[in-house]
Amino acid sequence: MTATGLSVLLAAATACGPVAERQPQDLRIGYDSMDGSLTVWPPRGSLIEDATVTAAVTEAVRDWRSPVDDRVHMPSSGILFSGEVDGVPLALVAASVPGQAASWLLQLTADGDRYTVSHATEYTDPGYLVYSDVLPVQTANGRRYLTSERVRRLLGPDGRTLSGTDGLTDPVDVPACRAVTVTAALRSTESLPRGRAADRLIDLGTGTTDPRYPLVRDESGSGKRALAGLDTCQLAGEDGPFGSVSRRVADRNAPQLVPASWPKAKLAIRTLGEVTLDGGEPAELEQLTWETADGTMSAVVYRPADDGPVVFSPADRTNALQVYELPVPNQPLVVLSWRSTKDTTLSVPPNTTRLVDRPGLVVVPLPHRNETFSLATDDKTHYRSAGSPRD
Repeated sequence: MTATGLSVLLAAATACGPVAERQPQDLRIGYDSMDGSLTVWPPRGSLIEDATVTAAVTEAVRDWRSPVDDRVHMPSSGILFSGEVDGVPLALVAASVPGQAASWLLQLTADGDRYTVSHATEYTDPGYLVYSDVLPVQTANGRRYLTSERVRRLLGPDGRTLSGTDGLTDPVDVPACRAVTVTAALRSTESLPRGRAADRLIDLGTGTTDPRYPLVRDESGSGKRALAGLDTCQLAGEDGPFGSVSRRVADRNAPQLVPASWPKAKLAIRTLGEVTLDGGEPAELEQLTWETADGTMSAVVYRPADDGPVVFSPADRTNALQVYELPVPNQPLVVLSWRSTKDTTLSVPPNTTRLVDRPGLVVVPLPHRNETFSLATDDKTHYRSAGSPRD
């Protein structure tokens, strides 16, 4: 099920559309996902019925390995698009990779008579790729989007309808490190009888690197407000909110895969309070929250009053006591946040200076060594640690 509430039935039969001399071992053309009688991802592109191209794309996909050496399950994968784009042959493949129960959008370009995988984007929820209606494509001339047959119209960041051919839009002006909104109008289908006028997505920018997926669902529009003015390249960095929690594979961190902290939906931001350092102007503290494939995560955003650089904490998984290490220049901080009631009591290490101390929010200098903070509630005490050596 998608977040739009659409229900997709994965049929056992292959997708429609005859392809001359296609070999049984080749990738299927299109994908066999149906919404009532509508084929959601039919075969598209000027080269989609070229058997030689199909064979070359199949060979490249069969040879490709994920960053943790998993291979594609060919029978459950399919070519969504195959055609010339800007004079260069391009193929887009929905690839099922069962090792990590993930789907990958593989973007392939021609290299002589062969095809090579030029971009590989991971969708960490099984099947989520083909349940989506807008897929990001990065070409030499900029961002494009491949849309499903459910999309009646796609609006770009400027609110204008994007034109295109065979489901692939013309280049879209998307900045490298700023979030922009694209909006799909979905036609009436069996799973969505009334259609949907505005299915909003946030593009995190062309600076988003493989294998990270750049589109985030934004049904309420809160994500657009949350990311306004923020550098998404910083957010996506290995120490930033979106990139700081690695996935674990076989009890080991796998930083080469999409992070566990990578956003999927429900981005929102709220004000926590203000903090004043060294007698300067008060800086605003905000809490950024979002949904991931691993659950809800959050981080703190520090906005100085003098228009200085915005500072982000790493992500923190949802806890009764949220603990954020905030690397403010010359004065790193620990921000402690919780839901305050008459039955909650926060304890900090002895001799700790509380720069902010109010119900639900305490800010202290980052300790020189690892220290423990605790939150006592009516039925349990929660312990969290923070602190690291300083230069």
